[in-house]
Amino acid sequence: MAGRINDDDVKAVRDAVPIDSVVSEYLQLRSAGGGNLKGLCPFHDEKSPSFQVSPSKGLFHCFGCQEGGDTIAFVMKIDHLSFSETVERLAAKAGITLRYEEGGYNPSHQRGERIRLIEAHQAAAEFYVRALESPEAEIGRKFLAERGFDQEAAAHFRVGYSPAGWDHLTRYLRGKGFSDKELITSGLSQDGRRGPIDRFRGRLMWPISDTAGDVVGFGARKLRDDDNGPKYLNTPETPIYKKSQVLYGIDLAKKDIAKASRAVVVEGYTDVMACHLAGVTTAIATCGTAFGNDHIKILRRLLMDNGSARVIFTFDGDAAGQKAALRAFEDDQKFAAETYIAIAPDGMDPCDLRLVKGDDAVRDLVEPRTPLFEFALRQIVGRYDLETPAGRGAALDEAAAVVAKIKTSSVQREVAVQLAGFVGILDQEFVVRRVAQLARWARDKGEGRGGDGRGGRGPQDRRGGAPQQSAQAYPAPAGRTASSGPALHLRSPAHRTERELLKLALQKPALVCPAFDAYGVDEFTAPPYAAVRRCIEEAGGAERGLGDSREYLVAVMDAAPDDTVRNLVTELAVEVFHGKTIDENYAGVQLVQVRLRAVDRRIDDVQSSLARLGSNVAPHELAAAQNEVWVLQQYAQSLRARGADAL
Repeated sequence: MAGRINDDDVKAVRDAVPIDSVVSEYLQLRSAGGGNLKGLCPFHDEKSPSFQVSPSKGLFHCFGCQEGGDTIAFVMKIDHLSFSETVERLAAKAGITLRYEEGGYNPSHQRGERIRLIEAHQAAAEFYVRALESPEAEIGRKFLAERGFDQEAAAHFRVGYSPAGWDHLTRYLRGKGFSDKELITSGLSQDGRRGPIDRFRGRLMWPISDTAGDVVGFGARKLRDDDNGPKYLNTPETPIYKKSQVLYGIDLAKKDIAKASRAVVVEGYTDVMACHLAGVTTAIATCGTAFGNDHIKILRRLLMDNGSARVIFTFDGDAAGQKAALRAFEDDQKFAAETYIAIAPDGMDPCDLRLVKGDDAVRDLVEPRTPLFEFALRQIVGRYDLETPAGRGAALDEAAAVVAKIKTSSVQREVAVQLAGFVGILDQEFVVRRVAQLARWARDKGEGRGGDGRGGRGPQDRRGGAPQQSAQAYPAPAGRTASSGPALHLRSPAHRTERELLKLALQKPALVCPAFDAYGVDEFTAPPYAAVRRCIEEAGGAERGLGDSREYLVAVMDAAPDDTVRNLVTELAVEVFHGKTIDENYAGVQLVQVRLRAVDRRIDDVQSSLARLGSNVAPHELAAAQNEVWVLQQYAQSLRARGADAL
């Protein structure tokens, strides 16, 4: 075995790769104030951003689903990697050579599966690009040239060619140290009668990358008449390639999508190329499947669903294109963005349009013209004879059922009014009532099946930010009530002050040291806060944070007994403070309030004990208890009078 990665190397990786640069590969981040950044959480669906990143601390935390951690934890969760796989991947990004405690350096054949499969795809992409320059690939170069793509364009999109022989790539990758099992698992090879053979042969190859820019699959276009396969052949489902979760061109388009708050969805690889070369650098395409829920999630994280966000679909004007538009409309409401449809004259796709009419025509095509809902409804009503009452009634029934799926009542009403115009019904209120009735029936039916009738939105979707804004109780995972204790009601002065003090100890330890480290765990009334205090203690105390703050926070997280406490640590480490000015005075107030409440509780406990015992208490015990109460009362008085100076 390769052994455990050296701790110093793990720390070097954690310090070398900024968390904001890693997270921004998957979603758009904007300023959240206080040096933090915010975005839509990639781990759960939400309408408003509750996911925050603290670049200075190297941490992230979602106040909606409670996921949190450092750069390594983020990559582990979002890409489903093991700890060692994640460290290896980030080390490669940072150019750090890892050392292992046992067995020296890590041999390549012992690396994690995902990394090995991505490395195989990267090697394959380079192999295909070189093969496009071969004499055999003349047919591929001609195909590209006929569609307006020169050598520079092919290089920009890393278009390649798979040789027509049985096992050219397989032999090449074997020579690179990849096993037959890895080649089959990757989808680059398939079983033949005498062992693995190339899956793609004699085809033009487009590499398909994930949001992070790693090649995870390929799209292959048939070039020869004697090729009996489909026109387009894609990588099969593999551990790293799920066609419903990838968008071709997303690696090239993501920054401009986030910057412009606009995405253009086209139908093919050459359409993406044509759009980008024409200056529409926000174009992306699905890979052999319909545009669906997972694709929407990818775009929403980049668009961040602000009010000006737009998604423009380009579909062929034929029946298949119309069907695709209707399918897209079904998912339309999962965007907060406005959605439009663009259909080129004569039904040309962007690639053909660029060839015939030039770059300007492509740019003009994707300027929003027709809202998607309008196009979809016109397609429905257009199938009926609107000159007859029966035709208008049938058109209304089918279209109204679609409009009834709109969740927002105001939008539903507005679209219903427009539907009345499309169908030719003068009584708009009749159409509005009909749509509302259908929506009510669908909702009641959903509730009868145990659904919530609201499209599955739960409490987390309705939460709009950090806990201090919503005063929500700290959630405990199912079945974990004992370890997390009672809910943390942030309207409670005690809980609020304890929370502020822990935030200071994690974020600004210099303001509370050395006093904080003398505080006992029992001075924190909420069990979750007491657990965090214990973690700080086990990590060496807040004094440790006076040195390397990132190392200190990692040590505190490592001391957490479970994910619930660990997530609370990251939450407190990135959450903004209540006060406007965070200085020694502010810190002193929190220290005094927490200590003062602890002293008052102790006084109450002793006096309550004496009251219960009554005359049964021994004289010496009574004297000791009365003396303790007197000392505590004097201390409390001093805290109230002198503040932090009395600590």
